[in-house]
Amino acid sequence: MNLDEHRTLLARHARPDWTTAIDGVHISKVDRSDPPAPSMSGTLLAVIVQGAKRLALGERVFEYGPGQYLVASVDLPVTGQFTRADPEQPALGFGLVLEPSAIADLLLGTGSGAAHTPRTSGGAPSGIAVSDAPDALLDAVVRMLRLLDEPRDRAVLAPLIKREILWRLINGEHGATVRQLGLADSSLSHVSRAVRWIREHYAQPFRVEDVARQAGMGVSAFYRNFQSVTAMSPIQFQKQIRLQEARLLLATHPGDVTGVGHRVGYDNPSQFSREYRRQFGAPPSQDAAQLRRAVRTPAGVLT
Repeated sequence: MNLDEHRTLLARHARPDWTTAIDGVHISKVDRSDPPAPSMSGTLLAVIVQGAKRLALGERVFEYGPGQYLVASVDLPVTGQFTRADPEQPALGFGLVLEPSAIADLLLGTGSGAAHTPRTSGGAPSGIAVSDAPDALLDAVVRMLRLLDEPRDRAVLAPLIKREILWRLINGEHGATVRQLGLADSSLSHVSRAVRWIREHYAQPFRVEDVARQAGMGVSAFYRNFQSVTAMSPIQFQKQIRLQEARLLLATHPGDVTGVGHRVGYDNPSQFSREYRRQFGAPPSQDAAQLRRAVRTPAGVLT
């Protein structure tokens, strides 16, 4: 499908804060390729129509460009970089937040729920997936973007087009992942529950057995499914969250490296400095100074 209209609409309506007049719809416009930077993915659909993006989740690397889409079904710590973006041809993308309640409503209304979700011996699907976007999905996206020029029609048509986009995703290549996002008792939902708990208590030590019990799974099934979704073990996931939170804190408290390390759960300053440098390529104090000098573009799935 020709993407010229998508590019025109995205370029015209892009805002510095990525939001639009339609709730849950976001637009990215990036005119430079910054170094890779960490962020949280959010749960969303992202479609690239110009430029290209590289996203790392643990040891998995995803790359997507014009006419491709990415689905993030769990809010995960990622490292992202636009690999093709400049002032003459900025990277342009469309994003739609994926709400589990909206997916559940669609599954219930169409009978496309658990009975249509294939079971796999490898556990839950990956929390992030990339594919070529079918024409039907791209057509729904451009009709959503046209509503930005048609305020009178938005209230009526935007919810219908959102529902259509979700339907295209549910019946697309990664439909099993999207369906699991809307099913309260799916493996993905159990892992998402654990992810939320770790994010909320990242500074606390924990036993995997206790988190598995809170997620409603046996230990071996929990560990297998958590690794499948996040590309990390629960302890590795906790470390990623700790280091990302430390980086945010150091941007505003660059002179308190030891205090920041302790605040995010590190009792040993040397271990904190060592793991921070391994993750971000510079020791905490040096990276904090660079952060204060630079204006960085967020690194999430879309932005």
